[in-house]
Amino acid sequence: MSSYYKPDRKPDWNYGGPRWRLSRSKISLFMDCPRCFYVDNKLGTARPPGFPFNLNSAVDALLKKEFDVHRMNGTAHPLMQAYKLDAVPFDHPKMDEWRDSLKGGIVHKHKTGMTVCGGVDDIWVMPSGELIVVDYKATSKDARITELDQDWHDGYKRQVEIYQWLLRQNDFHVSDMAYFVYANASKDKKAFDGKLEFEITLVPHKGNSSWVEGALADIKKCLDSDALPEANPECDYCRYREVTGKKLQQKYKEHMDASEKITPKAKPASQKIASSEQNTGSLF
Repeated sequence: MSSYYKPDRKPDWNYGGPRWRLSRSKISLFMDCPRCFYVDNKLGTARPPGFPFNLNSAVDALLKKEFDVHRMNGTAHPLMQAYKLDAVPFDHPKMDEWRDSLKGGIVHKHKTGMTVCGGVDDIWVMPSGELIVVDYKATSKDARITELDQDWHDGYKRQVEIYQWLLRQNDFHVSDMAYFVYANASKDKKAFDGKLEFEITLVPHKGNSSWVEGALADIKKCLDSDALPEANPECDYCRYREVTGKKLQQKYKEHMDASEKITPKAKPASQKIASSEQNTGSLF
């Protein structure tokens, strides 16, 4: 079995366990497909993850270092100045904790009893004290990135809206306007020469976190139910499970039929049941 993917999580990390928390990514998973969310958080088997984008992680790390210099000095980053945004990186004792999605993040104990959390990339502050949620993105596209106009951008928008909601639950005054610092790698250069050049743009999004409370109520109802929720018809993971499951069942049936023809001697009912369970376990 691959050491990268572990399909069976320890019960402590599942819903009801002492270490389970409802992260921003888990909320996004529920919005994407309730069945995958249930299988992950209630049954303890997550979707196989994509391989980490180390180049994106490097861009994130460097941007954080760059903005941290201005955070320490209380100065505006040149990107803020270029877009005439009157703000500076927010300097707060918990900033490192809020940015660590695995060990901390912004945390709120919700009235449902669920601990909701999420690790933000950055937070800026305006002279009024109003906070601005910021997320870093890295990509490589031909066109200049100035807006989030694709269907798949909805996940990005929900991401910053959850952070806005979390900060408000912690009694901060938060602007509806969030920003994406977009690093777009150029492919127009004559040669690589051991370096990538990025165009950095600041993409605004006016967030609306009013959907979060309703989503949390639905999540709580889903997790407390013994019924498997409906799959999203557009979920490729669920479609894969359904199609392969049917094919494996058919293959198992063909195998059993062939075995009966080769060995027609009837077995006692108890032995048939035991044999069936053993074979099913090896396939599924």
